Amino acid sequence: MTEVLFYHLERQSLEQMLPVLLSKTLERGWRAVVQAGSPERVEALNTQLWTYAEGSFLPHGSARDGFAAQQPIWLTDGEDCPNGAAVRFLVDGAAAADVSAYVRVVHLFDGRDPEALAHARAQWKAMKAAGHEVTYWQQNEQGRWERKA
Repeated sequence: MTEVLFYHLERQSLEQMLPVLLSKTLERGWRAVVQAGSPERVEALNTQLWTYAEGSFLPHGSARDGFAAQQPIWLTDGEDCPNGAAVRFLVDGAAAADVSAYVRVVHLFDGRDPEALAHARAQWKAMKAAGHEVTYWQQNEQGRWERKA
């Protein structure tokens, strides 16, 4: 079964955490797909991943860039996976109907947004009911991630 992780963002924004998690994904030799909630958000993330830190580089692309199969990180607002990704990141309320093709699925949600919390709870229940290994992560006061469930 797929490992499904839920990251409850309260102390850091998606723009701060996503590059960190994507870097760790690439370090493991995995490819990733990031599914956002809209085409506009895909483009914003596309720009942000080029500029998130000076001297950093996360190889990525979207439909606008092309060469989908060659991209280690693919940004989309759909359920496509043209790069053979092992990890799927779901942001901005995005959801995937079938996650069984992935080693890991990561839900990142804003803990200060009631809609995002409700969506994450619904996704948690659906993933657990489907038999996936589900974990919940929250940052402590020092900013370290702790497994809460």
